Amino acid sequence: MSFLSTTAEKARHCNKGSLSRRGFVIGTAALALAGCQTTGAPKRKTVADLRQDPYYKAVYGPMPEEKFPIPAVNLNQIPDGKYLRQVVDYNGPEVGGTLVVDPSNRFLYLVRGDGTAMRYGVGVGRAGFSWNGDAVIQYKRQWPKWTPPAEMIARQPELEEFRYGMAPGIENPLGARALYLFQNGKDTLYRLHGTNEHWSIGKNVSSGCIRMLNQDVIDLYNRVPNGSRVVVRSASNPVEPLSV
Repeated sequence: MSFLSTTAEKARHCNKGSLSRRGFVIGTAALALAGCQTTGAPKRKTVADLRQDPYYKAVYGPMPEEKFPIPAVNLNQIPDGKYLRQVVDYNGPEVGGTLVVDPSNRFLYLVRGDGTAMRYGVGVGRAGFSWNGDAVIQYKRQWPKWTPPAEMIARQPELEEFRYGMAPGIENPLGARALYLFQNGKDTLYRLHGTNEHWSIGKNVSSGCIRMLNQDVIDLYNRVPNGSRVVVRSASNPVEPLSV
């Protein structure tokens, strides 16, 4: 939603009377600053456990408008509220627009360039620990097809039916969106992708690269263009001290 449409939405809720065009234009700046609150109005209180916060229940609600409707996230399956999408302080050297993956802590950061970053919780498979370094998002896909590597099929013969690709859908391991990382023009085979396995966020899982809740990977997909820089930290260089 654009700035003006967001402001207009606030105006509809805050002003019971009709606004003239001139009044609307004059009022937009005030609404943006005041956030549609009157003097002394209480701010939204953040629940200690974010998983119980009504705001997050809405953020991770169902997305029926998608090609394959996405169900609401069962937030009780997320091991800790810290893995929900939120803005945090960020003091790393990367410029705004850079993605930073911290596999050890199971976080992905979108650096904002103002001393903060949008942080997402992720799940990390074996492939998520096998590569680190600088890359770029070569391309992105909505509802991508998934093709398991030959070595995975050798370990799991039941995947043979997908040797030439699994059709997109809610059960597809790449989920609703996938971002493909290349280095020096070559595919790293490293993917940032969605999942409907909510319980796997914040954990080390058996296979895959970096998985995100479908609601989060859609949000990230909409924020970053092709060509964006991605920094994948090594286990010895986490963004934050390792959790105990």
